[in-house]
Amino acid sequence: MAMMMTKTERVPARASLGTKLLVLTIVFVMVSEIFIFVPSIANYRNNWLRDAHRNASVAAAIIAETPNVPEGLKLRLLTATNTIAISHREGNRRRLLAMAMPPTSVDRHIELGNETIFQSIVSAFDTLFAPNGRIIRVTAMPDGLDEEVDIILEETPLRQAMLAYSWNILALSLVISIVTAILVYMSLRWLFVRPVRRLADAMIDFATDPEDTSRTIIPSGRTDELGEAERSLAAMQHQLCDTMIERRRLAELGMAVSKINHDLRNLLASAQLFSDRLAMVQDPTVQRFVPKLVRALDRAVGYTSGVLAYGRAGEAPPSRRLVDLHHLAADVGEILGLDTHPNIDFRIIIEHEIEVDADPDQLYRVLMNLCRNAMEALESSDHDSVVRRLAIAAERSGSVVRIVVSDTGPGIPAKVKQSLFQPFKGNGRRGGTGLGLAISAELVRAHGGSLTLIDAPTGASFEIIIPDRPIDLSVRRAAIA
Repeated sequence: MAMMMTKTERVPARASLGTKLLVLTIVFVMVSEIFIFVPSIANYRNNWLRDAHRNASVAAAIIAETPNVPEGLKLRLLTATNTIAISHREGNRRRLLAMAMPPTSVDRHIELGNETIFQSIVSAFDTLFAPNGRIIRVTAMPDGLDEEVDIILEETPLRQAMLAYSWNILALSLVISIVTAILVYMSLRWLFVRPVRRLADAMIDFATDPEDTSRTIIPSGRTDELGEAERSLAAMQHQLCDTMIERRRLAELGMAVSKINHDLRNLLASAQLFSDRLAMVQDPTVQRFVPKLVRALDRAVGYTSGVLAYGRAGEAPPSRRLVDLHHLAADVGEILGLDTHPNIDFRIIIEHEIEVDADPDQLYRVLMNLCRNAMEALESSDHDSVVRRLAIAAERSGSVVRIVVSDTGPGIPAKVKQSLFQPFKGNGRRGGTGLGLAISAELVRAHGGSLTLIDAPTGASFEIIIPDRPIDLSVRRAAIA
């Protein structure tokens, strides 16, 4: 138990599941905002350039339609539109309308409306990382006019506007990310983190004392996957608790059996001494029963020698011989007192020539267990009108012998049938351990056969199938040769 507690001690974590969830939510929201920011900054640049070109187009129209425009007015129009020069093309004729100062060189030429989305995104980031003072030329046709207006302007105001827009988007994205992360974190913590923490705490608490049923988790009644996990964990904990209790019970039983076995061997040794003295009595009745008593004592001594073998190393392999089944069944009935029982009708429906290839002692134990169980079931009712009949029938079909032990008792309860041949699961009788049927099933399986409960109109009927040993043809041919 101490080792189990050591393995299940909670290890301090650097970051809890909730903290990781909060950080990941913020990161994912920021990534989503980046995917939103990239096309939006490109769209902001295009809109800024269109607005600048539109304002310059209005100034170009004023200058072109007004004759003899003073140079001072042209400079004020250029300053108001943040342009260096404005030119106008109509057909094949181009005219410079206004110019604040001759540009040294034009670094980039932009044609509005001809850029793809990808080109707009690349151009937007090129503007963001461009040096100050770069000169650009913007060309476009005003809406509804078959003419072209070119403007030359400095890119620095556009870059500053884009940087301010980016910082605003970044601050807004950060606020949205934090708010969204908190809301998602609170929701997921209530929906998932708390139930998972509850499952983990329940497992850790149960591991400290698996035999304490009060430490099993109580399902919360959820209908989702976590609720199913809670119910599965509760069922597993109850099953494990029962297993641990049964394991402790088996350990205690093993200790008790070893003590009883030691004292029982001493008592049987004393009983053998008394049986030897009884053999000297010349009374015919005594002489009749003394050999049976001696055989019963010898079997009991043999059982005490191998009683601890069950559940640890298994029963010894059967020492098979041809057995007179009718004589063996009569011996069982006589030992149990069924042949002279005042209330039980004991019948042996076995032909005398039927022989079974089996270990006589092990088959005797099987029949003894089945008949004793049937005898106790028949004696459970004291009503005189109840039919109490116990029968042992057998038949041979080829190389297989079929034995049926049936009674007219109350039968096997339905809830006991599923665990009928499991040790310590009980056999439906008050005070029964179920070991007799478990041992009998193991002994029959060692013969290559089977022990099953078959349907019967009344009472309980057990079917024993024992096949003959397979013949080794090579050995037989060698013997004949």
